[in-house]
Amino acid sequence: MTEHALPPILVVDDNQDNAEIIRQYLEIRGYPITVAHNGDDALVAFEEVRPALVLLDVMMPGRDGWEVCRLMRQHPDLGKKVRIVMVTALDEWEDKREALQTGADDYVEKPFDLPSLVVTVQRNLAMLRSTS
Repeated sequence: MTEHALPPILVVDDNQDNAEIIRQYLEIRGYPITVAHNGDDALVAFEEVRPALVLLDVMMPGRDGWEVCRLMRQHPDLGKKVRIVMVTALDEWEDKREALQTGADDYVEKPFDLPSLVVTVQRNLAMLRSTS
């Protein structure tokens, strides 16, 4: 791993098309991407990949993004080191407030604009670097 390698990102979205679009868009920019399509797979991948950043869909069957976010934050080792960005079609202020109260660091609204998603990713990774 070179010193300039980009940190791993975990993309969690039950919509395979959304996940694939995000994966391709970020991989082209050099990010190592792991995709999970539900909350349980996301939690397994979280342990294995130890991502610097999680792009987490809110509305998923089974464990939703709120629950997955809370569980990731409770992780004894990774919980404090990871940046979690909620990706949500919910654009109400209440939902944004809940995302932040749940432990998310940021959020992106669906339908998202890929260039602004990358800006959000870069901003959150920069914040991670400045605190480490």
